[in-house]
Amino acid sequence: MKKFFTTLQNIWKIKELRERILFTLGLILVYRLGSYIVLPGVMPDVLEQATAGSGDASSLLGLINVFTGGAFNNAAIMALGVMPYITASIIVQLLGFAVPYFQRLQQKEGESGRKKITQITRLLTLAITLVQGGGYLTYIYSLGAVSPAIPTSIFWISNIIILATGTIFAMWLGERITDNGVGNGISLLITIGIIASLPSAFAFELTSQMGDGGGGLVLFVLEMAILFVVMMATVLIVQGIRKIPIQFAKRMVGRGASQMPAAGARDYIPLKVNAAGVMPIIFAQALMFLPSTVAQFAAGQGQAAGGILAALNDFTSLPYNIIYFFLVVIFTYIYTALIVNPQQYSEYLKRQNAFIPGIKPGKPTADFIDSITTRITLPGSIFLGIISIFPAFAAAFGVNVAFAMFFGGTSLLILVGVVLDTLQQIESYLLMRRYDGLVKSGKIQGRSTSRLQQIGSGM
Repeated sequence: MKKFFTTLQNIWKIKELRERILFTLGLILVYRLGSYIVLPGVMPDVLEQATAGSGDASSLLGLINVFTGGAFNNAAIMALGVMPYITASIIVQLLGFAVPYFQRLQQKEGESGRKKITQITRLLTLAITLVQGGGYLTYIYSLGAVSPAIPTSIFWISNIIILATGTIFAMWLGERITDNGVGNGISLLITIGIIASLPSAFAFELTSQMGDGGGGLVLFVLEMAILFVVMMATVLIVQGIRKIPIQFAKRMVGRGASQMPAAGARDYIPLKVNAAGVMPIIFAQALMFLPSTVAQFAAGQGQAAGGILAALNDFTSLPYNIIYFFLVVIFTYIYTALIVNPQQYSEYLKRQNAFIPGIKPGKPTADFIDSITTRITLPGSIFLGIISIFPAFAAAFGVNVAFAMFFGGTSLLILVGVVLDTLQQIESYLLMRRYDGLVKSGKIQGRSTSRLQQIGSGM
């Protein structure tokens, strides 16, 4: 505990780091305030009653509400949050795999290409926001939460502009945090939205377990222990890498007559066990929302969803979780195959005059890296599948749904990934000032300092 307070003091002593942290906290506060400013023309009381039963984080609307920190159900000016930007980023990234123009921008045009990609992403974000804003206002209308005193045309035009402005402003806040704060701004805003629902979910779970019919303090402590173990396992899989040793050919060092051959430098290629990150769960979750949409459509037509459709609409059912698990495993392999390019690794090693000991350059190197990637993706995909269905197990054992979402799935992976990245950046400031790091070894475990880290993390 003493070392913890000493570390906090060291963080506060570094002026640049202190200013960056305060700047980040200030912009996060602005973002959170925007989650409570209601759109003009919306009746908050009626909206609160209408959305009282729609806070289930296992549904599509519930998931969006979690990522926006409750702004979605509040009909706030930032109701869409940074979700349109995330959607645009995913679309642009997928286009980079299929469209040659985007491939050139991402891989061969360097800084100018990245600037063009950023501009395209921003414009696409605006277009998506306008479309989603219209759908969101339609949803608000269907709840009967719009004041009849407001003309329909004025309500639509003004609020679509406000929603688009809110999303662009949130995107701007995220970029400012990235440039002048600590951590990745967009990821931090999503994380703050997720964390916003944690205190209330925690308090509700504690009250439920300690009240009549609950399991008592022992069961609650057991839940916390299981949650801790799941988080630690997630940290391990997020930071887990497979190091492929490489060796750089001997080269001449020195000048003039003092030149002499230097021993070949050794390094390694860091292949991540979970290279796909959270994307397989997002894609699988999107497909699993289809049965729910069909069920809602059937209900609107006066028909009751039954059989397999009803089971797929229940995230705690066995068929739902079996299909969901295998979808996550499949998408993990697909997405890893898209983002990890063994041929690019092979070409990079050739340009750097490096090689993998015992493996010939060129195609044998690419085949070797591909085989290693395939092998380490299996445990990574299985773990992602287990993490994705773990909230269903928690809910089945009596944990309330809002709190069960933190036992796995998208929320847990985002939380762990963003926290680790932010801590790594803070740790780098401490080490540059010759202070102790955040852990005893002086650096966060699992972080690679290899010369190939950049290419490994960007693929």
